[in-house]
Amino acid sequence: MTSQTIANTPTPDQIRRAPKVLLHDHLDGGLRPGTIVELARDNVPHGPDGVGGAPITRLPETDPEKLGVWFREAADSGSLERYLETFSHTVGVMQTREALVRVAAECAEDLAADGVVYAEVRYAPEQHLEGGLGLEEVVEAVNEGFREGERRARENGQRIRMGALLTAMRHAARALEIAELANRYRDLGVVGFDIAGAEAGYPPTRHLDAFEYLKRENNHFTIHAGEAFGLPSIWQALQWCGADRLGHGVRIIDDIRVHEDGRVELGRLASYVRDKRIPLELCPSSNLQTGAASSYAEHPIGLLRRLHFRATVNTDNRLMSHTSMSREFEHLVEAFGYTLDDMQWFSVNAMKSAFIPFDERLAMINDVIKPGYAELKSEWLFRQTASTSGSVSSGD
Repeated sequence: MTSQTIANTPTPDQIRRAPKVLLHDHLDGGLRPGTIVELARDNVPHGPDGVGGAPITRLPETDPEKLGVWFREAADSGSLERYLETFSHTVGVMQTREALVRVAAECAEDLAADGVVYAEVRYAPEQHLEGGLGLEEVVEAVNEGFREGERRARENGQRIRMGALLTAMRHAARALEIAELANRYRDLGVVGFDIAGAEAGYPPTRHLDAFEYLKRENNHFTIHAGEAFGLPSIWQALQWCGADRLGHGVRIIDDIRVHEDGRVELGRLASYVRDKRIPLELCPSSNLQTGAASSYAEHPIGLLRRLHFRATVNTDNRLMSHTSMSREFEHLVEAFGYTLDDMQWFSVNAMKSAFIPFDERLAMINDVIKPGYAELKSEWLFRQTASTSGSVSSGD
């Protein structure tokens, strides 16, 4: 076994400790099951006689472990629309300032414990107004939670930087309003804008006014495109709307042809995406649940990595997919034989594509990510020394 092989074969522990970068994660898709149960229990309205009524969110299970299983099974339907239905329970308990602060802080803690050093987490402010909060109050509560989570992570000896992406729902008509909100808070923890929701029937071009506004303001945005819908969604997101990144973008594989002799032929759109280094926010586990891929081994990320697209690895919804960044990489290591070098490649890709200033991205790459992987890759030497030291006999 060569030193190169030993150095680059990541163990589960190394995968967890490796510095990872997350660009596509939904705040309302990553709650702890126990938190959902507690918040739902607190959300009991009281009538005029002071007697508690029915919970705002009627949970299918009240045991945290069973509830976690329910979310995974409900999301394993192969349908994006059915997958999105699970969010009624998580969004339902995120309607107060206290709940938003708690969920955001726990999100940062959980990601930091998993070795994530930079994360952009998205949520739709318009979905958290049922309890009487205003849009600005929602943003400020989530930002407060992220800062609290960063602080707790530091106390635990971990480091993470959290950025927020404000999402507009593509079936609604508040995209411009949310884009303006994102712009107002762009120096206060919000790093960009997104649109999300079912793609079919709701093309991104319905929200051109929001994207034109953001471009005029020199602001950043990503668009959910090429997940459940195909190449037209990607083309519109790029050529009509001007997206900086593609949320998922996995269906770009439809514009790539692999011949029987192994030759690969890229269509015009796929060539454009690769040539322009447009980041793909790929979410393998989520794609399996929504039917965009049939298995990890057959996921397009393997070919996209080989063809040097700007591919990144992401979680999408950690609760519904029962996943984490470490689990995503464990699946990819098993499916494609990826090494620490591959993990570093994906992590650097993601950091290059983040929506924070260039000098800060560069510092994260050079001072955090590369040194972190270099340390992991050097561990083989000490393991090798320990394993051979007992077999060396001393002589006169």
